[in-house]
Amino acid sequence: MSEIYVGSADIDAPKERGWLLGHFMPPGDPRHSPEVEVKWGHHPRDDRRAEWVRGEHRTAVLFLISGRFTLEFPDRRVTLANPGDYVVWGKGVDHSWHAEEESIVLTVRWPSVPGYKVP
Repeated sequence: MSEIYVGSADIDAPKERGWLLGHFMPPGDPRHSPEVEVKWGHHPRDDRRAEWVRGEHRTAVLFLISGRFTLEFPDRRVTLANPGDYVVWGKGVDHSWHAEEESIVLTVRWPSVPGYKVP
């Protein structure tokens, strides 16, 4: 396979529930990585995560591109309202989210490990 991949987040993201880069991409694909995951999330208004992530083993940062997006943590809610707003959370921090308005977010998590897919 080539060491260069050119794509469109709006086209590629729906194929893996928004994820563009991580352990779940085929070996040999330049987007395959056990070190980091990148997600382009396009969420309609009132979209919610189906269940909380518990026992998190990764660090993450989520950037708001557009819309209004709320992250819920056990003892805090963070609402991102302006493009460029972001939140970082570390290992062991349970979380969930919902889109208060149609939103586009960019999430980066590390390392890339299996086990967090909501059935």
